Amino acid sequence: MAFLGATPGRTPQGPEPGAAPASFPSLAPESGPGEAEVDDDEEEPAEIHLCVLWNSGYLGIAYYDTSDSTIHFMPDAPDQESLKLLQRVLDEINPQSVVTSAKQDENMTRFLGKLASQEHREPKRPEIIFLPSVDFGLEISKQRILSGNYSFIPDSMTATEKILFLSSIIPFDCFLTVRWDFPAPLLIPSQVRALGGLLKFLGRRRIGVELEDYNVSVPILGFKKFVLTHLVSIDQDTYSVLQIFKSESHPSVYKVACGLKEGLSLFGILNRCRCKWGEKLLRLWFTRPTQDLVELNSRLDVIQFFLLPQNLDMAQMLHRLLGHIKNVPLILKRMKLSHTKVNDWQVLYKTVYSALGLRDACRSLPQSIQIFRDIAQEFSDDLHHIASLIGKVVDFEGSLAENRFTVLPNIDPEIDEKKRRLMGLPSFLTEVAQKELENLDSRIPSCSVIYIPLIGFLLSIPRLPSMVEAIDFEIEGLDFMFLSEEKLHYRSARTKELDALLGDLHCEIRDQETLLMYQLQCQVLARAAVLTRVLDLASRLDVLLALASAARDYGYSRPQYSPRLLGVRIQNGRHPLMELCARTFVPNSTECSGDKGRVKIITGPNSSGKSIYLKQVGLITFMALVGSFVPAEEAEIGAVDAIFTRIHSCESISLGLSTFMIDLNQQVAKAVNNATEQSLVLIDEFGKGTNTVDGLALLAAVLRHWLALGSMCPHIFVATNFLSLVQLQLLPQGPLVQYLTMGTCEDGNDLVFFYQVSDLIRSGKTIKPVKELLKENQMENCQTLVDKFLELDLEDPNLDLDIFLTQEVLPAATAIL
Repeated sequence: MAFLGATPGRTPQGPEPGAAPASFPSLAPESGPGEAEVDDDEEEPAEIHLCVLWNSGYLGIAYYDTSDSTIHFMPDAPDQESLKLLQRVLDEINPQSVVTSAKQDENMTRFLGKLASQEHREPKRPEIIFLPSVDFGLEISKQRILSGNYSFIPDSMTATEKILFLSSIIPFDCFLTVRWDFPAPLLIPSQVRALGGLLKFLGRRRIGVELEDYNVSVPILGFKKFVLTHLVSIDQDTYSVLQIFKSESHPSVYKVACGLKEGLSLFGILNRCRCKWGEKLLRLWFTRPTQDLVELNSRLDVIQFFLLPQNLDMAQMLHRLLGHIKNVPLILKRMKLSHTKVNDWQVLYKTVYSALGLRDACRSLPQSIQIFRDIAQEFSDDLHHIASLIGKVVDFEGSLAENRFTVLPNIDPEIDEKKRRLMGLPSFLTEVAQKELENLDSRIPSCSVIYIPLIGFLLSIPRLPSMVEAIDFEIEGLDFMFLSEEKLHYRSARTKELDALLGDLHCEIRDQETLLMYQLQCQVLARAAVLTRVLDLASRLDVLLALASAARDYGYSRPQYSPRLLGVRIQNGRHPLMELCARTFVPNSTECSGDKGRVKIITGPNSSGKSIYLKQVGLITFMALVGSFVPAEEAEIGAVDAIFTRIHSCESISLGLSTFMIDLNQQVAKAVNNATEQSLVLIDEFGKGTNTVDGLALLAAVLRHWLALGSMCPHIFVATNFLSLVQLQLLPQGPLVQYLTMGTCEDGNDLVFFYQVSDLIRSGKTIKPVKELLKENQMENCQTLVDKFLELDLEDPNLDLDIFLTQEVLPAATAIL
């Protein structure tokens, strides 16, 4: 930083071109060029590290998510020896590492060995990490949890208060359960032990703080409980074939680094969230469809409220406010690590004031709706305190201009005084430079007095042509310091006096403002719990507003739930994606409840809409199970515990299996082995990947297996072109089987599709093969043409195929068409 004192002609003038202003004290900015303009939500890809224990049939799970620096834990849950629940957790959260005890049950050892050997697993299989069993001891785990350094716990809390606070979140008193094979109650401490083991791993691996001082701990901004009970089982194949998610490469070359974007999918058309964490929660809801009717109806109540015409303005206002809810966990993590960026303060300020706006709005809404009541009550005055502190202390304009944290006037009198002295330096240094110039050799045309942080005040003069060697730089009464850009820098008696008089103002101001920033960070971190709660409730409101917006635009209706109903009833349902792509869409109804018609055989010509109908049933059921309105006039959803599909084959040459074997081993096998009487199974063209006889036999065998279960048979929709399944009566007769076909009619010689399912059993008709729709004379012409081909003697030297095609084939083909 430089302040000019005199110029050529020995006449004083203003600052040297390119010199920094007096209020910019740093030679090296805290962040790179343009960093203040970077999106505040930009961050490194999230990592998840999971710790698991399986003990006496109970599973304990805890994982750390770097995206929000939060530990999630699951209460001890029973799991089978095959560890299906654990597999579901792994499929859902896709951890980078799985931590467990080196002393393991045989079933867990077998499971982890299989997990590690999955070479073709996508995404990449996790790293398996074993810690000594002593690290998972119950008492040592409790102590590790209670002694942790958590930024969301105020420093003012005593040790006893901290224990009480953590006990209100984490149930340290593990529950008791009575096992038939144990004479006394058995203590199941897996949850606490898993938490303790996870904290040990985080401290050893130092996730996110590898390059920090060893005293800096991994930031933990909160503990959150998650449960996987009442969940509906849906595998990745079903998500893919129903097009619930669909990732595509980004078309913009400028956004290649951003990875994939969402293509045409159910998630894509329903995702109208305004904040990043709302979108994240919507994706979580999609991966966790639930049978919890209280939760589902709670979501639907909010959507229905915002669909009322008189509430449209309120919905739009809330959505605008939610657009200012930013990545609070990332900001809190930076505060914890003392890496706060300049624009973090402004982003946090806007977020908090937007949260207060949400609170005030929700206080005017019906408190009978849970989320309005929660926001009105839990967005406490701590938010106002945070916003008031930031607004009174932080100089947003000055911080952005100087690219560092600066405070407003009247916060610290000492800082204000130093800044006043600093602001008066340019004119003062000009006077000093003028006096210095008077005492210099007359050959020196100009000089200036500059200030360099950590070095002090220096006299700067231009290098004269006569100054060639280092000895030529010596000037009587001045101490030569260095040469830079053809300028010679010296200490003089006056610059030494300035050092003693003014000191290092820039660094002193920076140090004092940094101290204020640290104190402000402590105030914010002490109230981190309310900020975390803001993010939870705001993201939930954002999702429900997004679903309400989609329901309004697409004409969706509220589904009804009936736990006593096995199956679903849909009146005039529509495919949510196809209706947006097709010019017209023909609605279809669905009835699969009770013991009648549990297995529905659907036939019809190609392109008549069989596959769309199957997907429509699955998508409407799925939407109802995530708490969304559905594309139907009416929908009643019963007890559905899983959705299985065999619609498209997931082909891969790396697996070394044919399409048909993949169907058997992966898709159909899952349904056969896991479907219950509450499951929905959608099968499209199973068996066509092999020869006709084998494919038909296997399809019939699978269906006969399910039909043999009687009332325990799943609800099955089968679309097939194997008409022999009906004609040869390969399935047992009875009320469990229902035959349907896609409605068609003839318009002259054209086949017209109605795209509507018709129940032929109800009308007493039989299902006709497509060829019977052709006229008899057309069939006769075809047979005549075939006979002529068969009568040809291809070895006859007098045969002219061109004449035969012209005189025989073309007239016959014309008659057929």
